[in-house]
Amino acid sequence: MRHGNKNNALGRTKAHRDALLSNMACSLIEHKRINTTLAKARALRRFVEPLITKSKEDSTHSRRTVFSYLQNKEATAALFRDVAPKVASRPGGYVRIIKLGNRLGDAAEMAMIELVDFNTVYAPKEKAGAEVKKTRRSRSAKPAAKKAEGAAKAEPKAEEGEAKSE
Repeated sequence: MRHGNKNNALGRTKAHRDALLSNMACSLIEHKRINTTLAKARALRRFVEPLITKSKEDSTHSRRTVFSYLQNKEATAALFRDVAPKVASRPGGYVRIIKLGNRLGDAAEMAMIELVDFNTVYAPKEKAGAEVKKTRRSRSAKPAAKKAEGAAKAEPKAEEGEAKSE
């Protein structure tokens, strides 16, 4: 029985599952995006998110802890060098899972898992001088219309004053 056991065994032994997740996490850190089955992607998210959180604090202890999970020097270095500074302000949710449909051979559900801050498609485009919407509620057009009317009324008065001075 699996009372209280929340991990997905993925049809593998503990050692095989740990090696699989470690290798997939190294690939995700290196390539920033990988395609896999949905079950493996969900298991990988639970594996890699605490490692990314740990990498936010760059200390010898956190590097050794992350290395004990990844067993790859290059991936550990890339995590601390490239990924951690980009996600420093993010409170969690470092990876995104996007469903891709079913695989042709065995109809397994496929998914793409990617690091959120490294995707340029979904990244919000920053515009100079543009106001960022701070609420999820819709804003009425009335304040903007009032500003436009006020500006229109102010311009003729200024022109009249200039004409009188001439």
